[in-house]
Formats: sequence, structure tokens, C-alpha cells
Amino acid sequence: MTPLLMLVIAAMSPSPAYVDARDYPLPGQGAAAFAAMEQALVRGFDDICGDTFCEGDYGNLRALQLRCAVTARSGIVAECAWSFAGSHAAVTDNDPLPVVEARTWICRVPLAPGTPLPVLLSTLSGRDALDTRLPGRDISTYDALTDCL
Repeated sequence: MTPLLMLVIAAMSPSPAYVDARDYPLPGQGAAAFAAMEQALVRGFDDICGDTFCEGDYGNLRALQLRCAVTARSGIVAECAWSFAGSHAAVTDNDPLPVVEARTWICRVPLAPGTPLPVLLSTLSGRDALDTRLPGRDISTYDALTDCL
């Protein structure tokens, strides 16, 4: 296939409506900024987990991955979801195989409609990212997690 034909085919292909925030504005270009935001949120979660979410049956609760879908043409964040996992294990008197109960959660980050990706990234990349109010909202990511976890 010639390079010209490949360009024509690419131009005729419909562009995606949404892209991963890590790939906005172009593939891979948002990865570093998104990773900084995700790390700030995970640090905040890890700092408070033992006193809040990690009490009870799921004492080993872990933040897995944060993903945000961005409108490809405008850079407006459509939705974000943060996944978590935890387990509880016990040994019973009559069974050599420990009993394990494992669970996952998918927590929506309730952003205000029309939130631009650069605003989200700058707002939630600071030292207190988990407790910082979400752009255009009266709640923080921490507040959203209390409703989810």
C-alpha cells in the first residue's frame, strides 16, 4: 500500500468521539500529566486508607487504575472511573486451603459537565488532590469514594 493511499484511507476513517486522557491531544502526549494526577490521588488514598476505607473486612484495599474519557475534538472530560480491589482471607479449623473473599469496585469521579482536561489535571495534581474540590463541584474525590467504597 502506498503512503498516499494510506493517508487517503486514514482521512476517510471516522475519528473517534472519545480518547483516553493519556492520549489527548495526540497519542501519548497526555500520559505524563495524567500520571502525575493519578499518583497524587493514589498518595492521598494511601495516606487515609487505614483510618477510613481500609477498616473492616477489606483492610488491604488498593487503588488500581484511574481512567478518563475525553471528547477527542474539544478536550472536555466526559467521564472518569477509578477501580479498586480488596480481599479478606481466613484459615478455618478443618480446611488447609485459606478462604478468600475478593472484591472489586468501580468508582465514578463525578465531574461537572464541560470540565476541560487541563483544568482537571491542574486541580487534582496538588498535594491534597484527594480532598480538593472537583472543578465546578462542591465535592471532592474523597467524597465520591465514600459513596462508592
